[in-house]
Amino acid sequence: MADLAQDYTVIAPDLLGHGQSDKPRADYSVAAYANGMRDLLDVLEIDHATVVGHSLGGGVAAQFAYQYPERCDRLVLVASGGVSREVHPLLRLATLPLADLVVVPMQLPPARFVGNLCLQALRVAGTDLGRDADDLQRVFDALPDGAARGAFTRTLRSVVDWRGQVVTMRDRAYLTVDVPTMIIWGAHDAVIPVEHAELARAALPSARVEIFDEAGHFPHHADPERFLATLRNFVATTIAAVHDPEIRRERLRHPTGGVDAAVDNGRSRR
Repeated sequence: MADLAQDYTVIAPDLLGHGQSDKPRADYSVAAYANGMRDLLDVLEIDHATVVGHSLGGGVAAQFAYQYPERCDRLVLVASGGVSREVHPLLRLATLPLADLVVVPMQLPPARFVGNLCLQALRVAGTDLGRDADDLQRVFDALPDGAARGAFTRTLRSVVDWRGQVVTMRDRAYLTVDVPTMIIWGAHDAVIPVEHAELARAALPSARVEIFDEAGHFPHHADPERFLATLRNFVATTIAAVHDPEIRRERLRHPTGGVDAAVDNGRSRR
């Protein structure tokens, strides 16, 4: 943030139920999060922005782009959720009934110590999951109380069930074809497989794709300098999307033909 803030206004909110934000009994769906981001921009008097989202945040960013296209200049998806069903089995298990109760004893000191040892062992063994040991430990440490665990569970169950991810960006990707898009992924992502990057590219053929060969699920932490350079280059070499309500209406009426016609007639701003 400090680097980007030298040249841009940077906003990095804690989503509802995350970090220091409140954790009420509320709607934790991806669409609700997109609404929250719209409201935040309204409060800050910002009309439009380049939207960057990682993991769940990627799903929120994509949702924001096609709910509020007039407010999304560019879209950057980092190891994004919502591309395909496949997701780590532990996340599927966490959505099962009463699974959240298992987290309670896991927060006790002995269980936390064992859990940390397991993560470090995965790191020493050179596993893909081990690459993200520090980040995963931080995520786990952020669930110290019932409110945080409840918010986490409700968020997870809104996008994942025992069969995998429920929400997919690909069924509405045609609505964001004019939004310059960058897809960034770690080649060793054990949470959301890197193959999802190609699925996202297939849905958004004009998107740029950057694979970080040594990164896992957190490429922006694994190689922050490269991430910043990639993001800065993307913003500098693309033109902000221009929203045309008539084109959007036509695409909604004819999901495939509308997109093809707009691109073939040279109306895409990518």
